[in-house]
Amino acid sequence: MEKSRLLIITHELDPYVAITEIANTVSKIPLRLHDEELEIRVLMPRFSTINERRHRLHEVVRLSGINIEVDGEDYPLIIKVAALPGARLQVYFLDNEDLFWDRNIYCDEDGDFHDENLNRMVFFCQGALETVIKFGWPPKYIQCHGWMTSVIPALLKTQHADNPVFADAQLMYTAYPNEMAGSIAEDFADQFLEDTALTEEDLAPYGTGSEEDLHKGAIFYADHIALTKGVDESVVKASKDSKKTLVEIEQAEEAEEVFAQFYVSREEENV
Repeated sequence: MEKSRLLIITHELDPYVAITEIANTVSKIPLRLHDEELEIRVLMPRFSTINERRHRLHEVVRLSGINIEVDGEDYPLIIKVAALPGARLQVYFLDNEDLFWDRNIYCDEDGDFHDENLNRMVFFCQGALETVIKFGWPPKYIQCHGWMTSVIPALLKTQHADNPVFADAQLMYTAYPNEMAGSIAEDFADQFLEDTALTEEDLAPYGTGSEEDLHKGAIFYADHIALTKGVDESVVKASKDSKKTLVEIEQAEEAEEVFAQFYVSREEENV
């Protein structure tokens, strides 16, 4: 029997990048769900802090070569891959040396939220979906973790709504508290309007582009929602008001079991 496919999209994953709660939560999920007869792939940015030699990254030439429009310019998307330690599954890294060069990752050397974060977000959200299309690997489930992935649900439900690769995909968005050390630039909506096929109406649920608004926008488009402890009450309210499937995670250590129960139940019910 063919395994159902789960795509995990995140901007942190231990042991590659571990700055916020995201890394601790996400790192356990592939190992646990791999035991539940799911075929899993993980996508994340290749930040410059990730040592390619130590983690044995190598370029996947057949997947590289796509150009992603960011701020009106084309940026080449380079795909690299490594095996996740302790598991027989692959992590794919989306790389562009012009965007992910800074070793401080989210903040600059002065500790301020990095000016490149909006460009990185545009690049990563578009690049992740384009990579899956080039895979020719239709997922049944997609998990998006954290603010840098928050516009993926909108792109999936609008720009890629008719793409057969995503025809049966169920998307879950997981919101985390206080993960942004600043705010996305004021021209958040303008840049996505310029670089993607999203319209003003499509972007309206994302409000000002604040951390809470990014979560709310993702919740608006997602099929299922997961909330970790401590998220803003307005995000909790938006999740409950949406009447969508809601998974609540009290501790990072619980995440693997909570998600396992969710996917096992859906597989058993064949939904």
